[in-house]
Amino acid sequence: MSSSVASESSTTPVLLVGVDLGLPHFDGELEELGLLAQTAGLAPVARITCKRKAPDAALFVGSGKADEIKALAAQTGAAEVLFDQSLSPAQQRNLERHLGLPVNDRTLLILEIFAQRARSHEGKLQVELARLQYVSTRLVRRWSHLERQTGGAGVRGGPGEKQIELDRRMIGEAIKRTKDRLVKVKKQRQTQRRHRERQGAFNVSLVGYTNAGKSTLFNALVKARAYAADQLFATLDTTTRQLYLGPDPDDPQGAGRSVSLSDTVGFIRDLPHGLIDAFQATLQEATDADLLLHVVDAANPHFPEQIGEVQRVLAEIGAESIPQVLVFNKLDALENEQRPLQLVDVYELDGVAVPRLFVSARTAAGLPALRDQLAQSVARRDATAGISPQHAAPLGETVA
Repeated sequence: MSSSVASESSTTPVLLVGVDLGLPHFDGELEELGLLAQTAGLAPVARITCKRKAPDAALFVGSGKADEIKALAAQTGAAEVLFDQSLSPAQQRNLERHLGLPVNDRTLLILEIFAQRARSHEGKLQVELARLQYVSTRLVRRWSHLERQTGGAGVRGGPGEKQIELDRRMIGEAIKRTKDRLVKVKKQRQTQRRHRERQGAFNVSLVGYTNAGKSTLFNALVKARAYAADQLFATLDTTTRQLYLGPDPDDPQGAGRSVSLSDTVGFIRDLPHGLIDAFQATLQEATDADLLLHVVDAANPHFPEQIGEVQRVLAEIGAESIPQVLVFNKLDALENEQRPLQLVDVYELDGVAVPRLFVSARTAAGLPALRDQLAQSVARRDATAGISPQHAAPLGETVA
């Protein structure tokens, strides 16, 4: 078990807690949790980790470690405690009582970030649904006022109905309304996709771990102005543009036409299942794609684990069988001894050899080779489907 104190900031000071349960992806430095906290506008002032064979049923970390967390929070002036793992409603309630501070977990932190960043109507609906589903599990005995009975003539909820029952019913109704509205949005997206399919459109989706540089690559390819920043979940809403691929001088039968390129939300370890369900409509862009550009942060030493996490989520949404091209981004951030001898090669992904290209979306290095790879993929699909470039999707621009 270990602890360390970080520099303070003017924003809400938080204490980060990580519990090593023997899982291979444990982040001993709590680096990613710290980045998530900063993205949400919090300031990590201390970090503490410990090892356990299994979570404590009541306090997750046990009473002894809880006392240590309480002392460190008092020492560093932390106003909130943030766990890197998901807490049960009972564990969260017990910890708050023991520590005398607000306690939240990784799941709620990601939900908060998504709520701050969603801009489109669909994105806001998806975040609201995930938030409601999360809150609905936190009602049971979390707040004492929920145990008071309401009721009597003219009172909402009926005679004798407890506040907790009323709140649960109201949240259930809100979940149903939000789901119904998302169904309508999903139908609209399906109509748009059928229109693209009738035009013989070739759909490419950018996927990858958050902060791998998807939006920067998207902007570099289509000269768009999608928001991009060096932070987690810089963009949440799917944006689609037309990317023109000129004919290959060495192959007169090459693409010579436009394709639809979509930038999607980044994936992350332990992405809350509620968010995967709620963002099904947005992630549908990936499941309906003809090709996935799997963007990887080549400068991140944990990129193999990040690739594995993206593959897991792709399998969960039914996109595991779609052809992929691995794009190892941030070539400019690699030290000389880390740079590859070849910028184009193959990489074994789940037992299948897939094309890999090293690029820098920031400096545009390697982008011509990526365009060539896309043109070859389009030409192969068109040849198989019997589509000629002149009968394919015309140039244009759409925003989803």
